[in-house]
Order: sequence, then C-alpha cells, then structure tokens
Amino acid sequence: MESPSAPAHRGCVPRQGLLLTASLLTLWSLPTTAQLTIESVPPNAAEGKDVLLRVHNLPGNLGSCIWYKGESVKNHLRILSYAADTQAITHGPAYNHRETIYPNGSLLFQKVTLQDTGYYTLLAIDKDYESKEVTGQIRVYQPVGKPVLRASNATVTEHKDAVVLTCLTNDIGISIRWLFKNQILPHKDRMKLSRNNSILTIDPIRREDAGSYQCEVFNPISSSKSDPLELDVQYDPTLPSPGLSDGAIAGIVIGVLAGVALIAALVCFLHIRKTGGASDQRDLTEHKPSASNHSEGLSDNSPDKMHEVTYSLLNFSGQESKKPTSASPPPPATEPVYSEIEVMQPALLTTQLTDSKSHLHH
Repeated sequence: MESPSAPAHRGCVPRQGLLLTASLLTLWSLPTTAQLTIESVPPNAAEGKDVLLRVHNLPGNLGSCIWYKGESVKNHLRILSYAADTQAITHGPAYNHRETIYPNGSLLFQKVTLQDTGYYTLLAIDKDYESKEVTGQIRVYQPVGKPVLRASNATVTEHKDAVVLTCLTNDIGISIRWLFKNQILPHKDRMKLSRNNSILTIDPIRREDAGSYQCEVFNPISSSKSDPLELDVQYDPTLPSPGLSDGAIAGIVIGVLAGVALIAALVCFLHIRKTGGASDQRDLTEHKPSASNHSEGLSDNSPDKMHEVTYSLLNFSGQESKKPTSASPPPPATEPVYSEIEVMQPALLTTQLTDSKSHLHH
C-alpha cells in the first residue's frame, strides 16, 4: 500500500530543481573584480600645467604600490613607492622632485614639461602578495606659434601659371590645414598637398582660385593662423575661354527647354485663335449675300428710290454760233456737251429719251 506522504514527496522534486538552478545562476552572476585602470587628467596637458594620473579600482587590501617611468617594471625607472601600513614614501632613481603619490595610488606631476610625455606603469601589491600591473600615459604639448605663409607668386595668369603656397612653422607635433576665404579649403583635383600638408600646389590656376588664403597650425591644446595672403588671378585674352561648369551647362539646358516650351505654347495659342477667327468670318460671309439681296429687292421696288434718281439729258445747242472776232480764234466747229447720266432704271430712261426727242421736234 502506498504511503500517504509519497505524493507530497514527488511534488517537492521540481521545487528542489528550481532552487538548484537559482543557486547556479547566483554563482555565475557574482560581480567580477573591477579592473585596475589609470586616467590622465587632463588627457592633453599644456606645458607648465599640472597632470594627475588617477588610479581606479585599487585593491581594498592594498599592501603597497610603486610607480615606474615607461611601460615596464624596472628598478632604475622607479619613481616613487608607497607602503599602506606605514604610509611611508620612498623615492626612486627616476624621481625629479615634481611628483607626489597619494594613499589611493594616484600620482601628481607638477609643471609638466615635454620630457614628461610618455608612459607610466603602476605596480599594486595587496597584503596577500598578489600584484597587479597597469600602464597609463601623459601627453604634454606646447602652445603653437603663429605660422608664416609664403607664395611662389601672388599674381598669376589663369590656365597658364601654377602656384605653390608654403606654410612655415617651428612647432613640432602639430597638424596643418588650409583655409580659403576663412573657410576650410575644399580639395580639388588641381590641388596637391605635401605629406605633412605644409605645401599646397595649385596647377593650373583658375579665376575661381583668386582670393584670401591662410594656413592654420594646431595641436590638441592650441591653434594659430597665418596672416591672409591675397592671390590675384588674371585673365589672358589670348587663351581660349574655359569650358562651362556642369552647373552652368545644366542651367543653359533648362533655360533652352523652358524657352522651347513657351514658344510652342504661344504658337498653339495663335493657331487656335486664327482658326476660330476664320470660322467666324466664313459664317458671317455666308449670311451676308442673303441679307444684301433682300435689301436690294426692297430698294428696287421702292417708289421713293425711283424719284431720287436724277437724269441729265443731252442738250443740243440751239444757240447761234458767235461771230469770231479778230482778238479771239475761231471756235471749233462743234462744241460737245458733256452730261452725266446715272442709270438706275433702264426702262424709265428710254421713255424719258423718247419724250425729249418729241419735244425737240415740236
């Protein structure tokens, strides 16, 4: 017969497994010992300033710590040593009376010089005689002086001459950059720099290169610019004009296309307007003859219009011819009489002429 406690025992097995897993995870997640490090404050120091090599994560059961100049532990390079129990400080062969060691292991340098630049090694020994070694670095710089800019020729001709600009400086451990019109000079295919950037060559020169040039020397703690140098680039009319830039060509193409589109739109507008005007004129012409014929029909049958017609009849001269005088030449045999006849009604005109002849006979 199964014991009553058996089911309860089986139910505890998963709980024990979870406890074991939690224990293992706790062991794996235990914080590891922090690594011993050195920090330079400031990272880049000016000559004559103080620099502190600050130590981080020094062992809690520190027995002693020793500083060495360089990247290795050598007795002749020992600077200072400190004993935690007695707080005793011992000077080494590399000590120069400007270093100070603190109980937390940090090392202070007062009024550093360029010779202080380099690596420094700390040896930390705990009370169990276990040692740790770490290396730090000091960087010391001098403030840079003002450079001088020289040009092979300050007045040059476009597409004909080359220019060589030289930046002169007595500083070491510095970097050099070039400025054009107080902006960083953009690099172009026509420009070449020497290995240390102290010499700038522009070949060939162009009018766009004319302007103010400067060189600037700098290091992590300071910088200085030369006086501006004005470069005058003249144009030689005997040389062919330079080709257009890509931007200018693109602008011309866009302008031409816009002009063509505008002309095409104008021509289309004029054509539509002309076609519409001709159509209106044809419609007006088609309606005009009928209106004219209608008016003529009305005028021909109008009695008022018939009375407005005037006639001029031929007048036959019935007067006797005058006798010629000695002072006047004889008149011509016949003197024609001109009359103006406006013919509007041919039938009426014939009737009037017949009546006129009958009247003359009588």
